[in-house]
Amino acid sequence: MIQVTPSIVIDESELEESFVRASGPGGQHVNKVSSAVQLKFDIRRSPSLPNDVAVRLMKLAGSRLTQDGVIVIVAQAQRSQKRNREEARERLFELIRAAAVRPQTRRPTKPTKASKERRLVSKDKRASIKAGRSKPGAD
Repeated sequence: MIQVTPSIVIDESELEESFVRASGPGGQHVNKVSSAVQLKFDIRRSPSLPNDVAVRLMKLAGSRLTQDGVIVIVAQAQRSQKRNREEARERLFELIRAAAVRPQTRRPTKPTKASKERRLVSKDKRASIKAGRSKPGAD
C-alpha cells in the first residue's frame, strides 16, 4: 500500500510496470539494458480513488490518458531502472495529489458603489485629457 495523500492509499497491484529499452544517446549501455519504465494506472477500475478525484485526474492526465482510461507514464531520463521507476511513480503520485485538491468555487460579487464612482471619475479624467489633444476649433 502506497500513501499518496492522507485520504488516498493505492495498492501496489493497481500499478502495472513494464521495462523497455530507452531511446536516445547512451552508447552500448542503452542497447543492452532495459532501463526505461512504462507505468500504467487504470483510473476507471481503481477502487482507491474517489469518483471526483478520478474525474479531475482524467482531465489533468491529458495526452497520457488512453481511450480505456489508463494513464501511461514513461520515464527514461535516468541510467538506472530503479531511479526511472521511482521517477515514474513520483510523477503519477504528483498528478493524483493535484487532482485530489478540490477547486474553489467562485462566488460572484458586485462592485461597490465607491468603486463604480472611482471608475467613472477616472473615465471622465481620461476623456478630458484626450479631448485636450484635439485641434482648437475642430468643433
